[in-house]
Amino acid sequence: MSDQPKPTLDKDLDKLDLIETGTRSVLARFVAPGFGLIFLAAATIFAALSAAESPEVLVVVAGAAIAAYMAMNIGANDVTNNVGAAVGARAISLAGALLLAAFFEIAGAIFFGGNVIQTVKSGILEASAISSSGQTMLIMIGALLAASLWINIATWINAPVSTTHSIIGAIIGATAAEAGPDAVAWQTVSEITLGWLISPVLGGLIAAGLLWFIKETILYREDKIAAANRWVPVLLSAMSGAFLTFLLLLAAERHEDFSNWHALGIGGLGLVISYPAYRDLVARQSRELENRNQSLKILFRLPLIFSAALMSFAHGANDVSNAIGPLAAIVEASGIQTFTSNMDAPFWVVFIGALGISVGLLLFGPRLIRIVGSQITKLNPFRAYCVSMASAITVVGASLAGMPVSSTHVAVGAIFGVGLFREWYTARSARRKSYIEAKAASLDASEPGTPLLPLPRVSSSESENQRYRFLVRRSYLLSILAAWVVTVPLSALLAAGLVGLFHLFFA
Repeated sequence: MSDQPKPTLDKDLDKLDLIETGTRSVLARFVAPGFGLIFLAAATIFAALSAAESPEVLVVVAGAAIAAYMAMNIGANDVTNNVGAAVGARAISLAGALLLAAFFEIAGAIFFGGNVIQTVKSGILEASAISSSGQTMLIMIGALLAASLWINIATWINAPVSTTHSIIGAIIGATAAEAGPDAVAWQTVSEITLGWLISPVLGGLIAAGLLWFIKETILYREDKIAAANRWVPVLLSAMSGAFLTFLLLLAAERHEDFSNWHALGIGGLGLVISYPAYRDLVARQSRELENRNQSLKILFRLPLIFSAALMSFAHGANDVSNAIGPLAAIVEASGIQTFTSNMDAPFWVVFIGALGISVGLLLFGPRLIRIVGSQITKLNPFRAYCVSMASAITVVGASLAGMPVSSTHVAVGAIFGVGLFREWYTARSARRKSYIEAKAASLDASEPGTPLLPLPRVSSSESENQRYRFLVRRSYLLSILAAWVVTVPLSALLAAGLVGLFHLFFA
């Protein structure tokens, strides 16, 4: 009897193996949604237990469930932009980046989100025009549900919308439908709108300034490693000092005997103290590195990780209000507890907003690819660092002012700022031109007979638009602007419609 396996048996085993592999693949698809449902269940249980004595317990539980879903959407759709550049540059692993972002998202939401939460919770409504707590709860339930639905629709059609624009527009629409247009605090809305216009421009200017500094002091220097040893520690210590200052400015708001000047002074001291440690670290990393841009990418790993952490912190501080703000208003209206910031909020409210963003990131973030991070202009580690830092500075500054801005739109502004600056610098920088000429002359002198490297030039026959498209894809700007323009009115109309349906079915 032959010991060779029969062909039919081999085929059957192959089929069983294929079925087993397919089963594992199908089951794996349900892991993330399953954990998401567990989080939603936990959020509703905490809400039910906390509001058990309130006659509005069902409304509070419904608000908590929608807010939890909103928070996960924020984490899944927005936070991947914060760490994508660091992962793409291989400065940190995907798992490490997700954990880092989750930690700093929670920290930013808990310790720095109070000002923006207060604005979203009560700044858009004219309290004198709201006749009952029931109206407030109806408005916020309708706004949360409308914003969540719009974000899902926009994600499905690949439209780059803002969760901040969605919730603000939804609150405006729900308020106008329930209590009339006079119940909307139009002065606050106009200030928020002005912030939406200014913040992307500010992010772009800061990003361009940072990139100019890096190009002038490091990239286009003859000895790149020596220049990096001189200036990368300065960038790192400046980030440390700025981060410490932001935290202390929060403390200054809560303690009368601690002023903003104290915060600035201690932050500056932190900058000075941290510099020697960063200088020694960069010096160790730069040993035996070759004098080329690829080596600089190694030295920029730590700044890139640091900027990703700061951006995650800033995102948590500002965008957590999109979920917690309306829920906070519902909790107050139900009579459970009144609070002026998320530091005074019940634990389960903070849990839903802060942890919900991180749950959405950890479960759904790894498979998301965002247009704004890769297709507007090419981002290397240096440019990605500039985008992250500019976005973090702009968003944290807005959070200090209690202004809900879109972190995604600030990042878009920073990316466009980097791309437009590259166009200008490539065409007009004397330092870049002399650097390339020196390199070409050096190559010609070392290898006789080798032709000089041609300088990158733009033909005079090319139009300005043709030159721009080489570095910045303007077509994406139109689609992004269109999404920005329609988000507020569409979310407002959707919220107004939902409020009408609530009155129709739950009168």
